[in-house]
Amino acid sequence: MLKEEGLPAGVTLGSCTVLEAAGDGALPTLLKTLESSISQTNTNNEQVIWIHVGVNSGSSKFALERRAVNEATFLCPDQLGWQPQQIPVVLEDGGISRSRQTSLSTEAILKFLKKKGFDVVISDDAGRFVCNYVYYHSLRFAEQKGHKSLFVHVPLFSTIDEDTQMQFVATLFEAVASTC
Repeated sequence: MLKEEGLPAGVTLGSCTVLEAAGDGALPTLLKTLESSISQTNTNNEQVIWIHVGVNSGSSKFALERRAVNEATFLCPDQLGWQPQQIPVVLEDGGISRSRQTSLSTEAILKFLKKKGFDVVISDDAGRFVCNYVYYHSLRFAEQKGHKSLFVHVPLFSTIDEDTQMQFVATLFEAVASTC
């Protein structure tokens, strides 16, 4: 769909990066990607929005994650075998009850996506695994740099097929662009 129709007006896709499915293993690539996007747009005074997509194998809907928690408690080891238990994602941020919230209007994005026919919900729990870990770092970085971040959980392709999910992501870009 993106190839056929292109991105919505005013939207530039800075990069698309696949992160390792590992907490600390994903961090160097994540931080490099975040820093790189700022240096690319710094001269144009453009708004930077990081959109992260992760799979929730237990879901049958798309979920806009409103917040991330400063807690890493992995129920199973990540791709590199790390399995933290009740430790802060970012030690300097204090305890594991601290959370960060997206500055994007998840309600407006939800409304836009529902009008386009997608089965989507707002979630206040990105889990405590790699998705939450990455999202917390991204929200923290976005807050420090004056930009925005959003994490979206998608179901498996066996639940919602790949074409529909690609259409969803293209429409998500449109929704985010229209609500900023």
